[in-house]
Amino acid sequence: MAEQPSQLMQKLKENKMFKMAFAVAGIMSTLLVYGVLQEKIMRVPYGPDKEYFKYSLFLVFCNRITTSAVSGGFLLASKTVLDPVAPIYKYCVVSVSNILTTTCQYEALKYVSFPVQTLAKCAKMIPVMIWGTVIMQKKYTGRDYLFAFLVTLGCSIFILFPAEGDISPYSRGRESTVWGVSLMLGYLGFDGFTSTFQDKLFKGYDMGIHNQIFYTTLCSCMISFTGLLLQGNLPMAIDFVTRHNDCFIDIIILSTVATVSQFFISYTIRNFGALAFATIMTTRQLVSILLSCVWFAHPLSAEQLIGAVIVFGTLYSKSFVKSKPGPLSSEQTENEASAPARANT
Repeated sequence: MAEQPSQLMQKLKENKMFKMAFAVAGIMSTLLVYGVLQEKIMRVPYGPDKEYFKYSLFLVFCNRITTSAVSGGFLLASKTVLDPVAPIYKYCVVSVSNILTTTCQYEALKYVSFPVQTLAKCAKMIPVMIWGTVIMQKKYTGRDYLFAFLVTLGCSIFILFPAEGDISPYSRGRESTVWGVSLMLGYLGFDGFTSTFQDKLFKGYDMGIHNQIFYTTLCSCMISFTGLLLQGNLPMAIDFVTRHNDCFIDIIILSTVATVSQFFISYTIRNFGALAFATIMTTRQLVSILLSCVWFAHPLSAEQLIGAVIVFGTLYSKSFVKSKPGPLSSEQTENEASAPARANT
């Protein structure tokens, strides 16, 4: 009988290790596939005529309609009331900001490489802190500002000292880098606003994660579809994927893994907390850069390696010294390891 408690503890420990391995494998595999497909769709030509896919808003529409359908299915299966908790216009604010975020992200891949974009995303700490101060009247510690400065410094070094030979398929001049960096700044600004406004919604209303995901992505579907019609890009995007079946398959897989990753993230946060999730996400960003460099033959300069060491060293340090990590949301499929501690976003 004396051995039973120890045997029970051993089983619990093994079960927890299995769950952790399952969570890590799920997040890493889905988001790594997502990152590779992102870069392939936007930077690798399709077909014998070497045509590039140029319709970022179509990717946003496909991703959002998939996530909306799945989250709606979960709400129905759980017999949760489908009525919106907050006014619809507030969901639309998140949707518009999120669409602009994702569009800037895809468009930036036309001008900067995936490793540059991935590392630059780590600099989202600064805009999140700015929006948090403006919208939520939050106050941050000196340590938060120090971490934000170091991450921004590392990102700046990585972007300003690219290796020779990493050429954009859309433009070969310096204007390519300037436009790419401008799109990344747009991404960071809109993304910081999106997560902060989501934080405000969660705190202001008794709102479940799936309720917000469903109505936000539903609004995003309608807005992105309208945008495609107004731009006249919907027929061209459909024509492109019709002529290039491999692109159509890539988009289906991209939308699927983006949706599946939501549930692995929710599972990880619920079972292991924000700190473990932040560490996994930081590791995922590092592996994404290495995988992209190998898969798409991106060279890295010595300065970029130094910048990467500064960024990831700072993020890991931030994870381990953070004493009271706040809960995170399953909406954050990208970059939450780089954000300041905050409530659901």
